[in-house]
Amino acid sequence: MAYEESYIEGRNSVIEALRAGRPVDRLYILDGCQDGPISTIKREARKNDIIIKYVEKDRLDQMSTTGHHQGVIAQTAAYEYAEVEDILKNARDKGEDPFVFLLDNIVDPHNLGAIIRTANLCGAHGVIIPKNRAVGLTATVARTSAGALNYTPVAKVTNLSKTIEELKKEGLWFVCADMDGEVMYDHNLTGPIGLVIGAEGEGVSRLVREKCDYIASIPMKGDIDSLNASVAAGVLAYEIVRQRLKA
Repeated sequence: MAYEESYIEGRNSVIEALRAGRPVDRLYILDGCQDGPISTIKREARKNDIIIKYVEKDRLDQMSTTGHHQGVIAQTAAYEYAEVEDILKNARDKGEDPFVFLLDNIVDPHNLGAIIRTANLCGAHGVIIPKNRAVGLTATVARTSAGALNYTPVAKVTNLSKTIEELKKEGLWFVCADMDGEVMYDHNLTGPIGLVIGAEGEGVSRLVREKCDYIASIPMKGDIDSLNASVAAGVLAYEIVRQRLKA
């Protein structure tokens, strides 16, 4: 379901949005504010595992479009998030081995949108992103996905490492993109698979990397040593597609 990405301002408006189940990516709360309504907002946010950022008044003033934020602003998502189970069901409904993208530390909305577009085109059943240190489903992500968000479910999880462990119990194994790994052509990338992509430069975090079964590198012959995250995702994803077609 598509939503209009927006910032909800004011204590009562934010409380109503949270209680109505509106998809909120982040809450920005004035640092040090602890009165009754703010405590209620924090409680509702924790119930829904929503990230809270404590910021100075200047930051809230800059974000505010009404000038009446009352010490709290909620950033809503442009699209509704799926559950991980929705992604697995998508694969079951198609009678296919699950093929899932897991994205670690992707903070650029253009990268996320491009990866979701690639995921759709290569037949992946869904995309999983973390709640922390990552961009959510913003309007920019939706535009960059070129409509793919209407067809490719995106789940947001608290702990990517734990999610990998849970998906392994469902039969998936995981390949991580890293330039120190074995060349991707030397790996068997068929069967139920999760493709783990990290941010350009920073890469996949150590804890997530350690959960992966294989580390795959993309052969490069140029003068620089890294690809844009969305390009790397596309290259590896289509090697998976190639191998699945041959299997």
